[in-house]
Amino acid sequence: MSVDPIAEDFSVEDFLKPGWETLEAKLSFFSPYFRKLRAEGALMREAQGPAAAHMRYADPDAAGGARDVLMFGSNNYLGLANEPELIEKTVAALREFGVGCGGPPLLNGYTRLHRELEERLARLKGAEDALLYSSGYAANVGWLAALLSRKDVLLYDSLSHASLHDGIKMGSFKATPFAHNNMQDLRKRLMEVRYEAPYANVIVAVEGLYSMHGDTPPLREVRQLCDKFGALLAVDDAHGTGVLGALGHGIQEACELSGRVDVTLGTFSKVFAVAGGFVAGSNELVDFLRFYSRSYMFSASIPTPTVASVLAGLDFLEAHPERVQQLRENVDYLVAGLRAAGFDVEGQSAIVPLGVPERVSMQKLVWRLHQEGVFVNGITFPAVPKSKQRLRISMMATFTRADLDRALEVMARVLAEFGLPE
Repeated sequence: MSVDPIAEDFSVEDFLKPGWETLEAKLSFFSPYFRKLRAEGALMREAQGPAAAHMRYADPDAAGGARDVLMFGSNNYLGLANEPELIEKTVAALREFGVGCGGPPLLNGYTRLHRELEERLARLKGAEDALLYSSGYAANVGWLAALLSRKDVLLYDSLSHASLHDGIKMGSFKATPFAHNNMQDLRKRLMEVRYEAPYANVIVAVEGLYSMHGDTPPLREVRQLCDKFGALLAVDDAHGTGVLGALGHGIQEACELSGRVDVTLGTFSKVFAVAGGFVAGSNELVDFLRFYSRSYMFSASIPTPTVASVLAGLDFLEAHPERVQQLRENVDYLVAGLRAAGFDVEGQSAIVPLGVPERVSMQKLVWRLHQEGVFVNGITFPAVPKSKQRLRISMMATFTRADLDRALEVMARVLAEFGLPE
């Protein structure tokens, strides 16, 4: 069983492979390449206001030097980035605690709000405790190197996030991928591990929602395999939190496995629209990570206003479950419209990938959509194989039906300019 040959474990050499001999040559070769991509308009677009369903971006070709767009390229799935309740609570925390903590959490960067957030996140994920990281990336590299040592084994989905790949590189343990969402391959890998190392510590790592595909894992089957072969289960629910489950608690809620995941990771940079991350698990696991997870111990604590913003986001999520339902309704409506236009798309989550043939210039397609007022991200090699490049359409709960109808009309018309669907 082969695994996906290309995922998020790539470097700049995968883009160009020019055979650099010196650092100067590498920099001089890459800089014009990057500046060309940026000049084409689809990278590092400059926002002129808060993240929202309707946004304004700098555009020298538009009247007044700016263009209004519908934002279908954001992880701000529930529209919390500009929610008045969150803003007011964040401002109040800023006035009370200032802009930063001035140190790492173990020493002097810890407040009552930090502890409250840890407790709230633990309850959200059905865990005993949680700890906060400066980013979701730091959480993913931090728990791996802390928990796993030389004789331990990590089995991970081949489409796991780049941060997990980097955590593997930082560690000294054995790591083996299995084919994406393929339970037959996972079972085979577990059998091999237990045959070769019957007493090794084994962790199986999956994601609650895969950001480039928009699909979810068969988590109940993964849990059953972990139980059968004596492995722990780790779930990165970065994109699932706030999106999956009736109340938006994530993949565990959606699969009725609350409290049955050994290590849960998350980030505040998706639904909560700020920066930071967390790991939730048993009391013993969290205590251990506080001392042995280097990206926690040697990083400054998250600023208290950020903590207050996430707490306010959790309050909003509890008070407004209809926002989660509206997100799903919007996804269903968009997917139905794209299918009616002849596109083969699925809608398992707030991320809807739309395949684009290799012959089409993704940069030109993304910029044409932008010019027509629809912001969408294009995903190209090496993040995905060249034959599987795609538009990554991200849904928001705050779009109206009129917004979705406008987006569908623009997408159908612009994609037709490029000969799509074929």
